[in-house]
Amino acid sequence: MNCWIRGGNKIITVGIDVGSITTKAVLMNGAAWQGVLRPTGYSPRQAGREVFGELLDKAGLARAEVDYIIATGYGRISLDFTDKAMTEITCHARGAHHLVPGADMVIDIGGQDSKVIFTDKKGNVTDFSMNDKCAAGTGRFLQVMAAAMGVDVSELAGLSRNEEPVQISNMCTVFAESEVISLLAEGVERGRIIAGIHRSVAKRVAAMAERIGKGELIAFTGGVAKNEGVKEYLAKERGQGNSCCS
Repeated sequence: MNCWIRGGNKIITVGIDVGSITTKAVLMNGAAWQGVLRPTGYSPRQAGREVFGELLDKAGLARAEVDYIIATGYGRISLDFTDKAMTEITCHARGAHHLVPGADMVIDIGGQDSKVIFTDKKGNVTDFSMNDKCAAGTGRFLQVMAAAMGVDVSELAGLSRNEEPVQISNMCTVFAESEVISLLAEGVERGRIIAGIHRSVAKRVAAMAERIGKGELIAFTGGVAKNEGVKEYLAKERGQGNSCCS
């Protein structure tokens, strides 16, 4: 049975985010929503089309029943079936405004870049800073570090919980990987190394944020927001206590 109700002032909208690592799609009909995600792989266009098709199947809808489609993410321009493409900076700001009322700063750490976004009370972008020149402080950086220690990136937070962080001197991915391998060879426990990596990522992102201001309530977005270790150190670096959200 199709649980979607069309009528009144409700319109059916779809948002597709083609990221460097994962592609996500959400279909909304009023307050009801459904979503899917999958690895982006080598073809952003194909990934976008596949999540859209899977989403329609999941919702029991035809393409003609969708009123409006928005594309965002680094692969947004590769999708030729959407009504509009918007930068992820704008989308993060609007999404944070909707989900975290009162948030005036968004810290987004994705697969290939990290961003700090300031917003006004309506969710409009007022300023932002972005690191897209190297992998330092991104999801890709954490993936490389995880691989160097023989664990999955999803295990990092659990392994580092309550561990005393070791000092990680390098943020360049290549040099940091060598440093991690050397620490392992010295017998330093993995948990301490991972905690040090989390602290280093948080320090780098916090420094980027500090250059443009200090938010009262921070929304933490992107794939790395799932990592409780990075979230904890980021809150400490920003002096936010528990007001750093994900």
